[in-house]
This record gives sequence, C-alpha cells and structure tokens, in this order.
Amino acid sequence: MSDDRWVVLGLAHPRVEWFSRLSRWSTAAAIPVDFIKCVSSDEVLARLNSGRQYSALLVGGDVSGLDRDLIDSVRIAGATVIVVGSVVERGWTELGVAALLPEEFERSDLLGALTDHAPPIAQVSAVVRASPIEYESTWRGQLIAVTGPGGAGSSVVAMATAQSFASESSNNSMVLLADLALNAEQGMLHDAREVIPGIQEFVDAHRVGKVPIEQLRSLVFEAVGRGYHLLLGLRHHRDWTAIRPRSFETSLDGMLRSYRLVVADIDHDFEGEKDTGSRDVQDRNHMARTVASTADLVVVVGVATTKGIHSLTRTIRELATVEVESERIVAVLNRTTRNPRRQADAADALASLLAREQSVGDIGYPIFVSERADIEVALRDGVRLPNNAGKSLHAQLVDRLGSRSRSGGSGDVFHRTAEPVPVRPGSLGHWKDESP
Repeated sequence: MSDDRWVVLGLAHPRVEWFSRLSRWSTAAAIPVDFIKCVSSDEVLARLNSGRQYSALLVGGDVSGLDRDLIDSVRIAGATVIVVGSVVERGWTELGVAALLPEEFERSDLLGALTDHAPPIAQVSAVVRASPIEYESTWRGQLIAVTGPGGAGSSVVAMATAQSFASESSNNSMVLLADLALNAEQGMLHDAREVIPGIQEFVDAHRVGKVPIEQLRSLVFEAVGRGYHLLLGLRHHRDWTAIRPRSFETSLDGMLRSYRLVVADIDHDFEGEKDTGSRDVQDRNHMARTVASTADLVVVVGVATTKGIHSLTRTIRELATVEVESERIVAVLNRTTRNPRRQADAADALASLLAREQSVGDIGYPIFVSERADIEVALRDGVRLPNNAGKSLHAQLVDRLGSRSRSGGSGDVFHRTAEPVPVRPGSLGHWKDESP
C-alpha cells in the first residue's frame, strides 16, 4: 500500500498563510495529501456525510464553529482533528483533538502529525473509458452467498467453502472470500492484524469508474496457507452508511471480474423499503439483498435444534422477498450428530415447516456438517481449517453449480453475463464487388 495518500479537509479563514501554503504543496505533489478547502463547518459536515473517506480535518484554532460537536462528528466519520495556530488554550485533548501544529509548520511537521494520528486512504485510480463502445470483457466468476441466523456458524462455513474450492489447483488464488456482513467477523476469524483496506476502500475505488484487476487485488489480503484471498468487512456496524448502493453493485461486478469464485459472507436480514416503508433499512441491507439476489447459490446455515430449524426456515422464507428461487437455495445444518436417524428427523422437521410456506418451493435435502472439535482449535490458533472440513458441502456445491450451468441457470463461468457488444463502424471490413 505504498501509494496511499491522506485526504485532508481544511477549514480556516481564507487569507491565512498556512491555508495557501498547504494548498500549494498539495497541488505541486510535494506531499502525499489531497487537500480540500472548506468555507464553513456546515460544508465540513456535508462532506463527511457524503460517504467519501477522509483522513483528517486541519482547522484553524480561531475558526468559528470549532466545538465539541464538530470534533465528535469528524471522529465518528473515521477522521482526526488537527488544530493549527491555536493561541488560546482550550483543553484541546479533552475535546478530542489529535494534534496541534503551529501556523509556521513545515512539511515534515505536517507529515509527522498525519503519520502518527491520521489513517491514510488507499489510492486507486479508476479507469474511465473514453468511448462507450470499446470492447469490454464479459468474463465473470461465480458467486456463492453464505448466510444464516446468529450462532449457526455461517462465517465458518463460508471459510470452509472458500478453502475447499481454493484447494483445487485451477482455483489457487482465484477464490475470494468477501466479508459483507454488517457485523464483520472474518478479520477476527483469520487473525488479521490489519483492518485497512477493506470493503469501504474497495467500494470507494469504484465511485467514478471501473478499476483494473491488478489494482483491485491490491485491496485484498492473501489468506496465507489457505489458497484464497480475503476482503475485510466493515470496521464498525455503523459504517454501512458509507457504502453507496450503485458503487457497491459495481464493486461486486469487479470482484466477479477478478476471481473465478467469490464466496460472500452476508447477513440474514433482507428487508427493504417495500417491506418496512423505510429507505434507510433498504440501504442498510443493500449488500445482503444485492448479493443474495444475484448469487448462483445461496447457502443458508442453521443448527439442528428446535429453535435452529425454526430460524433456518424463517431465513429461507425471507430470501423469497429478494426473488431468490428455490433451486438456488442450499440448506445446511451445521454442527450435527452423525446419527442417521437424528439427521433424518431434522430433515423431516425442516421439510414440514417449509411445506407451509407458499413462497418457497422444494429446496432439496439439507446438507449435514458434523460437529468437529479441531475447527475451534484452528480458529483459536489462527491457522487454516482441517483439510477435510466442509468436504461434503463442497461436493454438493460443485454438483449444484454444475447443474445450474447445464440447465442455463448461471451459464458458463466465462460467459454468464455476456451481452451484445456494439460494433465499431468499419471494424468488420466491407464488401468488395467481384470483377465480371
């Protein structure tokens, strides 16, 4: 991430010297800072609420409106506040200010403060096509969504799914595990020591156009020893407000352009504006709704208890609200016994409950994943899961993906979203009259 830069907001009186000096440094690329001038605290708040990420706010100590509320708003947005030229001691540290700089600060002073206190922003330049009729590759990978009620183990099932597909030689480093849950936990399960970049930076890179594959891959981490790549999720539940719907949809397309298989760990809440009357609820659930509605398969994980099967049935029923057909749903009962009789009883109970749902068709026999003590040991030690973890699930998913391809459900993995490509005038040659 050596190309990272700081995106800095500035708020000061227009004629102060440091304001102009910092602007010149930024324009001349003398410092790795994108400097954005603001004329009022209201403009600062509007930019913070726009969804774009910022590293810091550099603000004059004598600016009107510099108070606890403004500082707190900056901190909630993930940025820090650096006060410049404070002549009055106001207990800045107690207010939440990260650092103080004199008005005559040098470049080294500024860079030191930013390095110590402000998060850099991944610098990814989007490629905006000059002509809409340039050839665009229609290659797309396949998408498996994994969801389930809390406590069912859907995140671990997503890990096992990604690892099992990545173990195939043709899929090595071509499988992406994307953590798209609001309460993202894949970073913890993988013992990730870094939290940046993640889905926020990935989506932000797609705000103005498509991004080259090699730059997309620079925004994910290699799951060492597991064969797949990991896209970290939201750092806080509230950060869903930074995920713009259209940018996320383009980001999902970018994932499928870059990998043969994307395994997405998503929430089990699919309510939208039509269900609740709230646009905010739909925006909050946009990642789960979009992934579920476009996935080749949706793996729904539950546990074989009375409450677990009830919750599993409810989640399957809610998938119908985002138009997920029954043939795309794969029910998984996790941490089950190996006793065939008990497995049959659990399958019968699930089938009985689903039979009452008019919106749900036949989803087939559930897949049973047995309880294993060595999985918890692997998670605790931060190492890859046992090689045969999810083996039965992997075989079933491969068969279901193959069946959908043969039936035209998802199409060939290389041409599943092929669309007509406009022909450039003159690119096909011309007829030549034959001589008599």
